[in-house]
Amino acid sequence: MLLESIVNRTPIDKGWSADRKYRAEAAGGSVYLLRISPLNRLESVKNGFEKMRKLADKGVSICLPLEQGLCAEGVYCIHSWIDGTDAERWIPTLSGEQQYAYGLEAGRLLKSIHSIPAPESVPPWEERFGGKIDRKLSMYQSCPLRYENDGAFMACLQENRHLLKNRPQTFQHGDYHIGNMMVDRAGKLVVIDFDRWDYGDPWEEFNRIVWSAQASEAFAAGIVDGYFNGTVPMDFWRLLALYISSNTLGSLPWAIPFGEGEIRTMRDQAAQVLAWYSQMRTPVPSWYGRGCALGRQAPMQCFPRE
Repeated sequence: MLLESIVNRTPIDKGWSADRKYRAEAAGGSVYLLRISPLNRLESVKNGFEKMRKLADKGVSICLPLEQGLCAEGVYCIHSWIDGTDAERWIPTLSGEQQYAYGLEAGRLLKSIHSIPAPESVPPWEERFGGKIDRKLSMYQSCPLRYENDGAFMACLQENRHLLKNRPQTFQHGDYHIGNMMVDRAGKLVVIDFDRWDYGDPWEEFNRIVWSAQASEAFAAGIVDGYFNGTVPMDFWRLLALYISSNTLGSLPWAIPFGEGEIRTMRDQAAQVLAWYSQMRTPVPSWYGRGCALGRQAPMQCFPRE
């Protein structure tokens, strides 16, 4: 067992997950990522690990799942260690064309992640996400704080909610954005942190693209073009606006327990979303056009890291 060979752990203090993460060194000098989750997450961890193995077998560039089981501290997973740089730091330092090219690769990777279908037992998406919208609206309306022009988000939800009907459902990464990617020493983009995996509308997975667009508009545009091979359906943009509106409304009450810093972050993000979407009156965000203009001269492949 790999776990028994580990002789040294260094904690990794990054991200919002309740899991404990370590840089784990084995007796022979090999290095791994060790992740320990609470015991009550056993089934979720096992299922997610199995899905990651399927993706690895397909050749999808992820943090490879190596071993999973129980230990005295909870449920553990051991993954390959990625020797590289956080994509969030590295990619914005590149040219617009290179940023876009990495985005193309991220979009293709996401398409591969969505190749695993959801079980037939999963309830219809309209029912599942419709309930989520109702809960987030209730949370927001009970919240003592408000966004400026919050009616624009509510109107977007109302106008596009019908598009949830008959949406397909697949396996989802659950938190897909530039902050959960790395670039290894060979210049390869690697997707990490599948701990929030779920099943749902594959297009909902783009709801975190706000974080990617804030880091690099060319990268975010590349994700969309890589996923759709350059031909983006208008219903995608309308649904994305709905998903981002729902997330934005739910983010403010979520931020309150974390203090003024997180509240300010969510207020600033809401203002930026409203600017991108012209107060939610246009379905295609302005960052997409700017990102394409910066990057579309790039060949349809991922640039190697220099």
